[in-house]
Amino acid sequence: MLSREIINMQVGQAGNQVGESFWADVLLEHSLDNGGIYTGSDPLQLQRVGVYFNEVNGSQPRYVPRSLQIDLEAGVCDRVRNGPMGGLFSPDTFLHGESGAGNNWAKGYYTEGAELIDSILDVVRKQAEPCDALQGFQLIHSIGGGTGSGLGCLLLSKMREEFPDRMLATFSILPSPKVSETVVEPYNAMLSVHQLLENCDLTICIDNEALYDISLRALKVKSPNFKDLNGLISRVMCGVSTSLRFPGQLNGDLRKLGMNLIPFPRLHFLMPSYAPIHNAQSQSYQGTSIPELVQALFDRKNLLVACDPRLGRYLTAATIFRGNIASREAEVAVRDLQLRNSNHFVEWIPDNVSVTLVSVPPVGQKQAAVALSNSTSIQELFQRTHDTFAAMFKRRAFLHWYTGEGMDIMEFSEAESNSNDLIAEYQQYQDAQAGDDDEEYEAEYEEEAASDQ
Repeated sequence: MLSREIINMQVGQAGNQVGESFWADVLLEHSLDNGGIYTGSDPLQLQRVGVYFNEVNGSQPRYVPRSLQIDLEAGVCDRVRNGPMGGLFSPDTFLHGESGAGNNWAKGYYTEGAELIDSILDVVRKQAEPCDALQGFQLIHSIGGGTGSGLGCLLLSKMREEFPDRMLATFSILPSPKVSETVVEPYNAMLSVHQLLENCDLTICIDNEALYDISLRALKVKSPNFKDLNGLISRVMCGVSTSLRFPGQLNGDLRKLGMNLIPFPRLHFLMPSYAPIHNAQSQSYQGTSIPELVQALFDRKNLLVACDPRLGRYLTAATIFRGNIASREAEVAVRDLQLRNSNHFVEWIPDNVSVTLVSVPPVGQKQAAVALSNSTSIQELFQRTHDTFAAMFKRRAFLHWYTGEGMDIMEFSEAESNSNDLIAEYQQYQDAQAGDDDEEYEAEYEEEAASDQ
């Protein structure tokens, strides 16, 4: 069976740390050791392992991740290289600069990043050439710092030129005011969202505030560190990619995922949720019936972004169930939830929640589920960034760091208005009722048709 390959790119400190956690989980699920050698006995585990791994035939076959580890300073790459998984990745896939981006988007996009981008693209081409049916790329990065945001966005725009017909999906860690690392986060995030809107097909948003809340409240971790937070992100990433990595009932690939989730090209920002989330002690006391799993997926407490879905409406959602779950049971549970909360789902997209089933559960759990929701309530996130951005930009604070790297102030204003448009679009579809504006749409459609002729 043909594996439709994905190339993973992890950029910046957050990207590489989350990436490390993701690969550790993927190795476990496919029974591969830290050197990429298969130690399991279940044929399912190798059936579609080619989605993320290249097979290298030696005395015994090894599986090498199709992944690039990128940073503008050597520290993080060296840590991965010298860590337990250092021998897993091909040595030529570690690419780093020397000086770092210093939390400055412009350094990552215009100066330091621009020096590194050609050598990155060479390695991407080298990874893409042997692929039989490359379905696309996934980028792991945060958009609050300098490298993940600046160089990450530069990489996306280059990939768009080079591979215009392939899917570009990102796992983007958004800054949140409660867990702020640097004061210029709103600038970096705003400039990044501007690029993500234009150059990307699917953006799965994650923010630190929600991860902290889950760790404290559900996992009962007193003071969560990045390892705890990254573990949560990698669970979701594994869940999202399950239907790509194992045979499922809805054989997924990134394009099908996007096709079902994104009604309008700009509204491609998805909110992930995960269930069940228990700490190890209470796990044996928790039953998880399918309706409970579904309920949890659409509960604010299990969302990986800090916004309230009850304040918006779901345009679409995809639920991915893992473990021994009957398809009828999952579909009935999802349908029931939709009927009970029908006012939270737009009525002009019928059957807008898709159900995917994969029989392989996560390591250490009997069943689990992940949902990706396209909800208008995500505008809350952009509004939050916009407000903190506007407060600083009005006074032109810190701008000299950006203009000093050759950036034009106009770019900030463009990014701001693009973000405003996005918030307005979400609001427009939140307020749209079934059946209203039909004449208006028909008139628009006829105008467009006339102009096409």
